[in-house]
Amino acid sequence: MAAVEKKRVSILGSTGSIGTTALALIARFPDRFDVTALAAGRRVAEVKAQVEQFRPSLVSVADADDARELAEQLKGTSTRVTHGAAGLVEVATAPGTDVLLSALVGAVGLEPTLAAVDKGCTVALANKEVMVVAGELLCRRAAASGAQVLPVDSEHNAIFLALQGHRRQDVRRLVLTASGGPFRGLPREKLARVTREQALAHPNWDMGDKISIDSATMMNKGLEIIEARWLFDVDPSTIEVVVHPQSIVHSMVEYVDGSVVALMAIPDMSIPVACALSWPDLLDLDYLPRLDLARAGTLSFEAPDTKAFPCLDLAWRALALGGSMPAVVNAANEVAVARFLADDIAFLDIAALIGDVMAGHQAVACDEIGPLLEADGEARKRAGGWSAD
Repeated sequence: MAAVEKKRVSILGSTGSIGTTALALIARFPDRFDVTALAAGRRVAEVKAQVEQFRPSLVSVADADDARELAEQLKGTSTRVTHGAAGLVEVATAPGTDVLLSALVGAVGLEPTLAAVDKGCTVALANKEVMVVAGELLCRRAAASGAQVLPVDSEHNAIFLALQGHRRQDVRRLVLTASGGPFRGLPREKLARVTREQALAHPNWDMGDKISIDSATMMNKGLEIIEARWLFDVDPSTIEVVVHPQSIVHSMVEYVDGSVVALMAIPDMSIPVACALSWPDLLDLDYLPRLDLARAGTLSFEAPDTKAFPCLDLAWRALALGGSMPAVVNAANEVAVARFLADDIAFLDIAALIGDVMAGHQAVACDEIGPLLEADGEARKRAGGWSAD
């Protein structure tokens, strides 16, 4: 059997949940991957260990002080250390990169991901906010450069696989599944008293703090609606959400003849991460538990409760208004989640804050990144000063 050529991988967000999952996969398949460049935040000790294990040519951290500390610790190695926003772009466009895993959290990933797309690099996209803020712009640039954007979110990766071998004109509906998070079934009055710790306790997935809160509010599904619209170039009216608490069916595609293709797997992010890194090949993940449907038992589905979880409707409204409004929703949500995690606002205040920031913004068409960044900054300022009083 002929040897498979190694893929050279660069990672934005190497110390986060998706980044560490990817590096664990790369370590398991050293004949399939090499690490070219890494970007992390402020976990200097963690990124140092990653550099020592994977020997990238370039690593970037958040600020200059951390970069100096890391460079001192890496003396005698061939790894160059950089930092800040410029460092993210350097990692995203590192020479020789075959696949960029864009796994930062939030709009901070926008500029480096666009830079990689402009270069024609394959982008494995886990940073959903990039597509939410600038989906139309990113897809237009990808078409111009020939870059391929492969989804890493389990829901979008499932749709991507369910579309294989089918004609896009035969698609009737995309169905995104949602676990419902830790508060599924709770009435709105009880949600007013939930704590930070309760909101972080996702029943099925092990995720970072921001994504866990987004799951608890169901804003993660709202952002995924916007992301799906651009990733798959479909009319928003063809996208639906259904709550599936077992997290076995990761999403579905309905075709015009009434057939529905569902992608099922255990809830483990190693599967979609491996798919995006190795595509069009699939890695043999024989170390993961097999999906045992008899043990899984009944798979249930229900409509989302948009009264208890209004973030879904806010996302639909942002997509309908278009232009700069999705960027505003994303920015307001990032600030609201940060304030909730800091015990500065209550759980139900997250949706209220986002709604008020949206109401204060007039959506404008955005053909370039400048107006999107301006809308993002304006929304963050308003969200930071928002009060429930």
